[in-house]
Amino acid sequence: MIATRRPLVFGALLLVLLIASLDQTIVSTALPTIVGDLGGLQHLSWVVTAYLLASTVVGPLYGKLGDLYGRKRVLQVALVLFLVGSALCGLAQSMPQLIAFRALQGLGGGGLIVVSMAIVGDIVAPRERGRYQGLFGGVFAVSVVAGPLLGGFFVDNLSWRWIFYINLPLGAVALAVIAAAFQSRQVTERHRLDVLGTLVLAGGLSGVILYTSLGGTSYPWTAPWMLAVLAAGVVLLALLPLIEARAAEPVLPLELFRNETFRTTSAIGFGIGFALFGSVTFIPLYLQIVKGHSPTGSGLLMTPMMLGVLATSTASGFLISRYGRYRVFPIAGTAVATVALYLLSTLGVETSTGVAAAYMLILGLGLGLVMQVLVLAAQNAVDYRLLGVATSGATLFRQVGGSIGVSAFGAIFTNRLDGELAHSLPPGAHAPAHASPALIHHLPPAIHTLYIEAVAVALHPVFLTAAAVMLGAFALAWRLRDVPLRETPAVSTRAERRRAQPRTAGAQ
Repeated sequence: MIATRRPLVFGALLLVLLIASLDQTIVSTALPTIVGDLGGLQHLSWVVTAYLLASTVVGPLYGKLGDLYGRKRVLQVALVLFLVGSALCGLAQSMPQLIAFRALQGLGGGGLIVVSMAIVGDIVAPRERGRYQGLFGGVFAVSVVAGPLLGGFFVDNLSWRWIFYINLPLGAVALAVIAAAFQSRQVTERHRLDVLGTLVLAGGLSGVILYTSLGGTSYPWTAPWMLAVLAAGVVLLALLPLIEARAAEPVLPLELFRNETFRTTSAIGFGIGFALFGSVTFIPLYLQIVKGHSPTGSGLLMTPMMLGVLATSTASGFLISRYGRYRVFPIAGTAVATVALYLLSTLGVETSTGVAAAYMLILGLGLGLVMQVLVLAAQNAVDYRLLGVATSGATLFRQVGGSIGVSAFGAIFTNRLDGELAHSLPPGAHAPAHASPALIHHLPPAIHTLYIEAVAVALHPVFLTAAAVMLGAFALAWRLRDVPLRETPAVSTRAERRRAQPRTAGAQ
């Protein structure tokens, strides 16, 4: 790629990543208003689940398609799907329509993040890639805080439909820049798409994500059909290695899992997704219920975490590019995040908001040190022909970990809250069935005090468990090796491929 075009393409990729990551968070504050407008309260969780499910299951497919047919056209297709889905979401006249269009939007959104990160691997050598992926980490951090804030702004000042319409002009700019400035390789070879493997992987992930996303909230964990969905997902995932071993061009090649660096980064990513994304969802609950802040106020109070991620993600990226070593950052990042999660487990009713903000800052500092480094390590350790599937695989494990973590911590919180309320509330006292800030605010003063104390206590095991999982990720991080970062984007020689594989202790 011509050097003068690189900043332009990279700017477009950052814009693509921003709109894709924003759509994972921007809907949350608008959900009550959407239900008030369209009805369908019983289907509320599906607005989030439809996007999460669709975007997760198609990630590996996009990674493979980019490897086979070139990433420019694959990114363009994903972006068009995302924009069409966004426009239709804004026009939706009923809850079933909105859910269907959110799924369509997710089918595009799942490719935006994966393919964008892989394109950086196409145009930037691993030695230089750290500084670029550090900025990617900053975009993800901004979306965590900016999403709910923008959602609240549009609901209060325009319409909930603008949380989808805003994607259209931004996406159109990105689409135009990518079309004009990014030159993709020409594909002359015919390929055989792994249709069976794709369907089995999508079915397996769907079963697990549906169970973890809807269980305990929309439907009971032990409902027969929920257990059947989970069992089907587990069986399909167990069959996947057998199918992929026989596929000519597997969607998730088994040789990835023979690569020690990919195995380690995937395991760490799963742990980080489980611990961080599972527990961070409960910080706004603490700020709104226990400390009494508004949704917008709680979003602003999470700014220190965003700033922490932005600072260390950018700094670590530049340091990696300068010194060519990355191993220290996942070790340091998981250590800092473990300490931060333990500190968050000490939050109580009397804890000042400033102290809570300081703990969130520490968490952000740890998160920024590790998130994008794992993708860089995975990309650097594999053959260039596997760049897309390595990127999608690294992202997939983090997303699945986050989905399961949210579910697991939700169960921990609910069980502990029920126990605390049963122990502390006087006989005959009425408490809301769900920890809704609006309902809790209107409780009688005596009951209100007991309730927020119970919520604070119920959050302790959530963050303690997250700290324990993060401690496991810290132990895994020591298994990473500093594979020399390549000086060119593609691994083109057999000798370079050998150097990209970490040596075991007994290797000669």
